[in-house]
Amino acid sequence: MKQTKVHQHNVEKKWYVVDATDLVLGRMSTQVADVLRGKMKPTFNLHQDNGDFVIIVNAEKIKLTGNKLNNKMYYNHSGYRGGLRKRSAKVMIERYPEEMVKRSIKGMIPHNTLGSAIVKKLFIYTGPEHPHAAQEPTKLEIKYK
Repeated sequence: MKQTKVHQHNVEKKWYVVDATDLVLGRMSTQVADVLRGKMKPTFNLHQDNGDFVIIVNAEKIKLTGNKLNNKMYYNHSGYRGGLRKRSAKVMIERYPEEMVKRSIKGMIPHNTLGSAIVKKLFIYTGPEHPHAAQEPTKLEIKYK
């Protein structure tokens, strides 16, 4: 059986839009990360960026299960002594919903230079509008497992 290698510049990349209204953060993030990496395509390779572009709208309407809204903490450190800043998930949803969704998806993508290129194909917005209408994105249905 002959196996042909698909070059990265020959792969057709599509645009998808996801409405995050009433979706669970973790379940949505896993499926979006798979689309960004291209794991659903038959031409998937670990060392190539064959994934598609994803636009997430209504990020402020995402849901968390259990008591994560109060118990889950997000940490940042400036690098200086006493520079630890921590926020609860409730504060993150109210003030920084785009960053919360981006952190969740970025954690599911490889932490190397390829992962950095993959994350650049993710666009997150708080409202229902986005400036990518010219790319004609199709709606991506998120299925719960």
